[in-house]
Amino acid sequence: MALTIATRQLDGVTILDLSGRITLGEGSVQLRDAIRDLIGKGVKHILLSLGNVNYIDSSGLGELVSAFTTAKNQNADVKLLNLTKKVKDVLQVTKLYTVFDIYDDEAHAIASFK
Repeated sequence: MALTIATRQLDGVTILDLSGRITLGEGSVQLRDAIRDLIGKGVKHILLSLGNVNYIDSSGLGELVSAFTTAKNQNADVKLLNLTKKVKDVLQVTKLYTVFDIYDDEAHAIASFK
């Protein structure tokens, strides 16, 4: 299942609802392009909703780290929302769980940008 990305705005935060797989090739490129596009437009608050992401490989993890780094370099924030168990496990095994701000509740995630 390919990655699909739906974009929405809520209280000054741009939310990317991701669905499918973030893997080497098209999935990771789509994510990279979407985030770079937002940052290029001056968006400072980006929330990645991963509740419908059923698989992420090392390339996908690399894209998450790259998005985080690119955002920080542009004084923007990328935070994660609604991790599935598989994605949460991968982030914990790779010790990346401590790098990202991760939320289970959208309202708390939105409020964290204020």
